[in-house]
Amino acid sequence: MTDVKEEHNAADSHDVKLTPLNLVRYVASIGLLSFSIAIVGALMFTGNTRVAKDANPWVAIVVCALAIIWLSMIEGQQASLVGLPPVDPDLYKDSHPITYKNAALAFRGDNLDRYLMGRQFMVLLVVFVINQCTSPLDPSVDVLGLPNGVKFVFLDIGLASIIFTCILGQLTTQVNASHQMIDYINNYFALFTLYVAMTVEFSGVMHSSYLIQNILSAISGKPIQTNEPPRTGFTFAFFWGRVLMSLAILGFSLAVTLVALFDGDTSVSVKYPSISPGLAVFLLFFFMSVVGMLEGMQIAFFAVAKLPADQRGTSMFGKKTCNLLFAGNGQNLPGFMIGRQLTVVCSFFLVGSFTSLTIVPGEGNNIFGISDGAQAFLNYGFQGAVITTILASISWQLAASAYPIAFLNNPITYVLLCVALLLEFTGLCAGAWVLARVQKKIMGFQYDEVYVGTPEERIENDHPDKEFPSDVGHLIGGGFTGHVCGSHDALDGPLPHSKDALEAKRSRDALEAKRSMDALDA
Repeated sequence: MTDVKEEHNAADSHDVKLTPLNLVRYVASIGLLSFSIAIVGALMFTGNTRVAKDANPWVAIVVCALAIIWLSMIEGQQASLVGLPPVDPDLYKDSHPITYKNAALAFRGDNLDRYLMGRQFMVLLVVFVINQCTSPLDPSVDVLGLPNGVKFVFLDIGLASIIFTCILGQLTTQVNASHQMIDYINNYFALFTLYVAMTVEFSGVMHSSYLIQNILSAISGKPIQTNEPPRTGFTFAFFWGRVLMSLAILGFSLAVTLVALFDGDTSVSVKYPSISPGLAVFLLFFFMSVVGMLEGMQIAFFAVAKLPADQRGTSMFGKKTCNLLFAGNGQNLPGFMIGRQLTVVCSFFLVGSFTSLTIVPGEGNNIFGISDGAQAFLNYGFQGAVITTILASISWQLAASAYPIAFLNNPITYVLLCVALLLEFTGLCAGAWVLARVQKKIMGFQYDEVYVGTPEERIENDHPDKEFPSDVGHLIGGGFTGHVCGSHDALDGPLPHSKDALEAKRSRDALEAKRSMDALDA
């Protein structure tokens, strides 16, 4: 009976209320999702995508479906793993043994940072795979007899792929995992994904990001927080050896992409022949900059969410950004995350068009004279995933963690915030809330406070949350660090970590509530 009551209370705190406007948005979004799936499926059966052409349409459909499923776990697992570190694992060790195994590995030493870095590359790689399965090679090919304008918006620009990637692969799982962390990763699929992310990081492909981390630490004067002893001997040499290898891979990826763009050997040259090589290079770095700004903005927003209002912005645009974002105790923050997701995925798909090559192996035109097998691999554009992960994602996250106020004060931040909120207002991805409710019902997920209580209840039961400092160089988890496991309000000031601090917070809240009532009476 107690669990039922706690689940009901949690639902009241977390669930979105069904209003006539929301109902219209949900129906329209689900309809748009259904249309997007249908049109992309039809495109695949024309053989007009790279995977459908190189293999067959059924392979493209299966690969795309598996990529979406894996992306959903990658995104949901992140929300769980960045929210659980403060919670005493003994509280869920017996009820959720596989979640405990995930936590035992992820929270050892600096493994959480390693996971987040490997996971970031996995997201880009999976999205690029989806792009290769769903992006048309020849825009003129007929699909369901649709007008050219509809094909241009939904297939050439990629709105259909963006819609179902965001809803099915990202937002649905994020909605559930951000409040049902413990249930979400209580399975071996999550544990497998964690090991893969750790392996990707161990490979060293992304290690040039650590060089950026050290440079930012030196510039900002802030030490890099670590839970491990300094590297010495072989460990030191192995680490910096992988940094050098990563720099070489990054340099090669950039060289391949730029040469192909200037020679007109990329997918964007086929789709849009009117775009000159110089403009193509500019647009590539423009879209990467948009991704970088949005990646940095989410880190900056959650980094300052706990600060007093008068410390959040120090310029006109910084204050305008905070006034818009944190209005009504942060009501626009979830909206920004949804609009941001749409914009980032759109940019990912566009970057994929700029980095996938169209050179036919075996005709003597292989870039840099590489083998036919290597050329066939590069044609899929995976070098774009390396470039985008390091230069358009991780680097900007690290910079934002070092200089969050500078990001807030940037006028571009305010513009992108307005764009993200406008995209969310359209309701394009509102169907994610419906599918999240369906997934929650089918999987039997329950809110975290049912198992471990709220942060305040954990304090009263002598299981207070641990404090984890976040400093320059830490890859904060995709915006979800603003939410605390079991919390009903992620923006209600710094959370207490002792009974005395809890009582002090309650006294402040009561005093503030009294002042508000007195102001209304006056």
